[in-house]
Amino acid sequence: MLRRTSWAQSLSPEDFVRAREGTVERFVPTAGFVCRKGEPVEHWFGVIDGLAKMSSDWASGKTASYTGIAAGGWFGEGSMLKAEPRRYDVVALRDTRVACVKRETFHWLLDHNIPFNRFVINQINERLGLFIGLLESERLADIDARVARAIVALFHPVLQPGIESRIAISQGEIGYLAGVSRQRVNRTLRTLEHAGFLIAEYGGVRVLDLDGLRRFAG
Repeated sequence: MLRRTSWAQSLSPEDFVRAREGTVERFVPTAGFVCRKGEPVEHWFGVIDGLAKMSSDWASGKTASYTGIAAGGWFGEGSMLKAEPRRYDVVALRDTRVACVKRETFHWLLDHNIPFNRFVINQINERLGLFIGLLESERLADIDARVARAIVALFHPVLQPGIESRIAISQGEIGYLAGVSRQRVNRTLRTLEHAGFLIAEYGGVRVLDLDGLRRFAG
């Protein structure tokens, strides 16, 4: 996975060896935690394959779902830059393999590699834009737009590199990401199909008009 990522491709052979030696792979079963709210931040994560959900569980029993992370996506760079416990959970929605870059390796790369710095800054900027849009959607948009936004986020060109026109995802998984029931997702997908934005296939979604879907999501 490292050799396929844009930030690793910018490293010198010596720096790449250091990055590889500071990275471990971990298997997380369905419903398992990639990382948990409140724990020390020891790794920066990349999804090798599978699908995970970033969320936060409240004492009231409610869950705030932030976004999904598909294969090729990296997350946790903001947490790595702060000296505080992690402020969110990441849960595997299906069996998932993750690359875990150790804290000392992450910070060594920040200190020694300008392209890596730019990658991290760009990640943070794009995720900030994503979360601002999510906040707006939660407050102002209807359920159809929320579901559309959850799908659009999985096709983000920077945060989800490598995703083409189709993603393997179930309606239940979309529901987890959007915070709605599977039945409600099914209704929305029919609406989006009728508008020509996508096709709901067995075990996945194929997007036909990503720009149109983005406009619909708001």
